[in-house]
Amino acid sequence: MHGVLTIAATEIRIGLRNRWIILSTLILLAFALILVLLGSAPGGEVKTDAVTVVVASLSTLSVYLVPLIALLLSFDAIAGEIDRGTLQLVLASPVSRGAVLVGKFLGHVAVLSIAVSFGYGIAGLVAFFANGGGEASALIGVGRLIASSIILGATFIAIGYIASASVRQTGTAAALAIAIWLFAVVLYDLALLGGLLASQDGFFARDIFPWLLVFNPADAFRLYNMSAIDAAAVGSNLGGGVRSALPLSGLATMLSPVAWAVIALGLSTFILKRVRP
Repeated sequence: MHGVLTIAATEIRIGLRNRWIILSTLILLAFALILVLLGSAPGGEVKTDAVTVVVASLSTLSVYLVPLIALLLSFDAIAGEIDRGTLQLVLASPVSRGAVLVGKFLGHVAVLSIAVSFGYGIAGLVAFFANGGGEASALIGVGRLIASSIILGATFIAIGYIASASVRQTGTAAALAIAIWLFAVVLYDLALLGGLLASQDGFFARDIFPWLLVFNPADAFRLYNMSAIDAAAVGSNLGGGVRSALPLSGLATMLSPVAWAVIALGLSTFILKRVRP
């Protein structure tokens, strides 16, 4: 356990030295503040507080930004060590390959957690006080968004390790990471939309589409946050019929990204054990 924590602390120091924490925080904070400024206006029209509107907007932003940041953090975890010729030195330490990967995972999740907490936390507080305060439940919504965003990011960090452990060049790992992000965040939803339009009220729309929606960790994250707030009041594009047909609801929806993270960590550990430095 000491070796795992040492590797995690090393990854955090690398994040500080490479300005990853500062850069990620500034990116999330900048986009979040833009949504705060744009999202505070409709609060009176939809009969809900401005913080809730901002949380709904940030949940959509997180689907795109958090997985991308997570993959950029993790794509060179193994391939980068091979490229720099340091993997043999890392594996020579008295820890197993699985422990090395877990240590890197904890360090990268800590880096992402700092960025998400500061970026969204500051934006949430700005929205809260800019609108004269309000109910404490609005800030609870911000905390829920931060926690679920960290889980989503942890999932894609683990998925990024699969790409990193599968190749030996950093450039190839980066290309795989971008391809994973493009498929999971953009192309997957487009394919589901095409199938839904083709099926209308058929078998796919009733029985397959809800499962495929929950299967994707990014969509599961969005469903959880939209179901945790008054989705109808903030203009959710997920219809009530689909919500009632979902195989999982509420907090259980987040089982999808958690399961993906566990499976991805196990698979990346299996691949790493077969890698020769």
